[in-house]
Amino acid sequence: MTELFEKSIRTLELPAVLEMLAQRAVSEAAKERCRKLTPSTEVEAVLRLLAETDAAKDRLGLYGSPSFSGVKDVSASLSRADHGGMLNTRELLDIAALLTASRRVAEYDAERQGEATVLDQMFSSLHANRFLEEKIHATILDEDTIADNATSELADIRRKMRIAATKGRQILQRIISSPSYAKVLQEALITQRDGRFVVPVKAECKGSLPGLVHDISSSGATLFVEPMGVVQANNELKELQAREEKEIDRILRTLSADCADQMNNILWDYDILVHLDVIFARAQLSYALNASRPEVRKRGGVVLRKARHPLLDQAKAVPITVSLGDTFDTLVITGPNTGGKTVTLKTLGLLCLMAQCGLHIPADDGSAVQVFERVLADVGDEQSIEQSLSTFSAHMSNTVEILRQADEKSLILFDELGAGTDPIEGAALAIAIIQHARGKGALTAATTHYAELKTFAMTTADVENASCEFDVATLRPTYRLLIGIPGKSNAFAIASRLGLDESVIEAAKEQMDSESVRFEDVLTQLEEKRQRLEKAQGEADRLWRQREDDARKARTFREQMERAKDNARSKGEAEARRIVRDAQQKAEEIFAELDQLRRQQQKAANFQAINDARTAVRHSLKEAEDALHLHDEPTEPIPVPSRPIREGDLVELPGVRMVATVLHVNDDGTLYLQAGKMKMTTKSTQVRLVEAAEEIEKKKKQQSARTSTGPAVRLASRASSELDIRGMETLECESVVENYLDAAVMAKLNTVTIIHGKGTGALRKKVHELLKRNKAVKSFRLGRYGEGEAGVTVVELR
Repeated sequence: MTELFEKSIRTLELPAVLEMLAQRAVSEAAKERCRKLTPSTEVEAVLRLLAETDAAKDRLGLYGSPSFSGVKDVSASLSRADHGGMLNTRELLDIAALLTASRRVAEYDAERQGEATVLDQMFSSLHANRFLEEKIHATILDEDTIADNATSELADIRRKMRIAATKGRQILQRIISSPSYAKVLQEALITQRDGRFVVPVKAECKGSLPGLVHDISSSGATLFVEPMGVVQANNELKELQAREEKEIDRILRTLSADCADQMNNILWDYDILVHLDVIFARAQLSYALNASRPEVRKRGGVVLRKARHPLLDQAKAVPITVSLGDTFDTLVITGPNTGGKTVTLKTLGLLCLMAQCGLHIPADDGSAVQVFERVLADVGDEQSIEQSLSTFSAHMSNTVEILRQADEKSLILFDELGAGTDPIEGAALAIAIIQHARGKGALTAATTHYAELKTFAMTTADVENASCEFDVATLRPTYRLLIGIPGKSNAFAIASRLGLDESVIEAAKEQMDSESVRFEDVLTQLEEKRQRLEKAQGEADRLWRQREDDARKARTFREQMERAKDNARSKGEAEARRIVRDAQQKAEEIFAELDQLRRQQQKAANFQAINDARTAVRHSLKEAEDALHLHDEPTEPIPVPSRPIREGDLVELPGVRMVATVLHVNDDGTLYLQAGKMKMTTKSTQVRLVEAAEEIEKKKKQQSARTSTGPAVRLASRASSELDIRGMETLECESVVENYLDAAVMAKLNTVTIIHGKGTGALRKKVHELLKRNKAVKSFRLGRYGEGEAGVTVVELR
């Protein structure tokens, strides 16, 4: 990598992106590797790096990130152990933590299911040495503590140490508790000096307590004396402490040797874990930037769709769509200052470098990058006082070196090419530099204010104009990149907007040559035409999206209707089968009741009950049969009535085959109907006229005449074994029940059933009051299971 390439990497701010990457790594080694990432110049290597990022991103979304805590560099410790050195407890605990991390990462991969990825080999190559890991943790409790049960020898030594310490303390306790030594001791306490138990004795009483003096206080008033009776216990404790240290050294040397035996596996795992830490950091950065994997090309240029600079706020950054190298090899970007030209250049170069580092780029799907051997950029103010370089000289020095290194595998980015000198000479020089770079086969993007370069791009094959849009109304850039349209400086418009006198602006325009004026007018016309076309395209896109949305809704509705139709058919068939089963069951129950009635006949045959039962059976079977074949019958057309339907007519609802009476004809032509106890409103075109009101009245008169000839017989023939009063008011039901009981008595019915429903119980209570007062009632009870339970009352007549 050349020095100019490294400088261009810094200019394009790749280190800042790598620092964002490092913040997402866990181990210090992985953070350092992230900061030192360099763009790969081999297509195969770039594809492998991106495949690793893809696999890690998929795992991250499904299973979360593996834990890389405890991953530390232990190579120095293992090298010393391999040479026979003894590791301390801190070093051994670091090795155990690394073994724990290796085991957990291996277990993380074991839980994954799915297709093989490029990461599988890394995960499978980890050496999970749980035996050594647990051995270290069981032996070393913390950095300062070795477990008693590390070895049986250490456990025995520490047991004896506790006995010796207890023995010495007991002797000292008797001394400080003895009244005879109360005047000798400075304080009644036991302390330690040089690891031996002592008591504080007054200096003037040192002869009163025989023993060894181990220390004197700073004032000289207190001597710390080890009584002679404790010397033996302290000596024994001292010997045991020496043995303990020797045993601990032996334990640590054994553990160090065990680690040295596994040095190669542990170092391999460390390297794999750091590498995986970097890969998963790349995946986390991809999620943070809402990035995606670009297509990687060996040649064919760069295509970025809705790309965003990674260092900008992703929620506020205006995406740009830019291409270079597919249909043209040079892009000339013009427009006002602060309009986004430099950001466009940096985005183009930086996203190529990110992809070559194995990072996903913040751009939409369909983006593609070419793998360049070098990305060379001259961006920003390179003025240097120390080196006596002006802005132009500094840029030209960079340009000279860029042209020297340029070839067909290079991406060259020029910011304000030719600026800092005479405009005419600068424009001519800029055109010549671009032509020279093109001659070497490099892909070039340059920003400029020179009108000559706009003309050059318009008249030269494979060179394309682009501009950064500027809103003159608000004096603010929109940061949108427009390919194929040269930009305007908008100096006159901005000056006018800011209040500069029109005479001054007109005078300035007169200073321009006619060619420049015509060129600016052409640009203005192009911009107006572009805006009109963009508006028309936006409207067309809106209509197309609306059409697609309507088509999608129509498909969804059709699918829902198909599903509803299938569900209705299935439910209808199931309901029909249920009705048949219920009808058959009811028929069996009724026939059983008929047999019972025949057996109970004594004096007069109860023909009325038999007829009612048979009629009920036929009616139930007919209803079941109708329900069963309801879905198979073709829909009959509704005939047009011979005259308008009027109040009092009988009409039929074809869909449910129900006859209803017309209660009222509404003003809008709809009919207010009553079918049984149900009332509804429907259109006149949805019903079939059955009988006119005149025919109904005529039949009523005929029926009345027949009834007058034999009322008792007719009344008896109409009596039924059941009365349904559900839905009636308590006052309304009183007369209905009384009339029904009279008819039942005349029909010589022994038992009848009154159906009042459960509800609030008010109707049932009223019925029972009426039955108590009626002399024709012998007894009554609520229905049993299968009869309707509390919803019916069974009445036995006299």
